[in-house]
Amino acid sequence: MYESEDCTGCPLKEKCTKAKGNRQLHVAKEFLAYRETAQENILTETGTLYRMNRSIQVEGTFGVLKEDYQLKKFRTRGTGNVRNELLILAFGYNLNKIHTKIQADRLNLYYHPLKTA
Repeated sequence: MYESEDCTGCPLKEKCTKAKGNRQLHVAKEFLAYRETAQENILTETGTLYRMNRSIQVEGTFGVLKEDYQLKKFRTRGTGNVRNELLILAFGYNLNKIHTKIQADRLNLYYHPLKTA
């Protein structure tokens, strides 16, 4: 935790802090440790491969759900209901995808093989 020495008379105090006393800054050490671990994982060879393939495989799915399925916002409220609605959409998306593969006789082919760095 950091606290400034003296904020009395500072013309920017109203914009800087809402505290009655001095400006305080709290640093979560556990959060910083998690962020450092995540950064290390991202920079590994496996993390690089995952990042390359995410843009190909995952983002396109969300685009299909938003545009083709007209999912602009969820129709239900509450965490459980939204999760159920998303699961139903995912089941429908996957059924549609496997149906298309069956019709085109492409069950043993993959759209995007894992790239190598």
